[in-house]
Amino acid sequence: QVQLVESGGGLVQPGGSLRISCAASGSISSTNGMGWYRQAPGNGREVVARFGSVTGSDTYSEAVKGRFTISRDNAKKTIYLQMINLKTEDTAVYYCNDFKNGLTYWGQGTQVTVSS
Repeated sequence: QVQLVESGGGLVQPGGSLRISCAASGSISSTNGMGWYRQAPGNGREVVARFGSVTGSDTYSEAVKGRFTISRDNAKKTIYLQMINLKTEDTAVYYCNDFKNGLTYWGQGTQVTVSS
């Protein structure tokens, strides 16, 4: 079992910045395969950024490329999402995800609201 706990969400004005974190615990061997998804009201869950399960390379959705950066601290088994130049359309619940070896785990989500 893998447990994922997100933190750092909140309210930010358009154009502002925010960093959210996801700490993993349990039977997790690597931060490869971990990433961030989001779900806005009335929408499905979509991938935002993640590390590849095998190569560990980072990938981003077109909607956030150039504004969001995923990073990690392997010793702490923690990944981060640095968000800059936030837009109102970035408002969503952000979920941490771990997917590898055919298994997937989700965190409880953290709310990010971009509003003036």
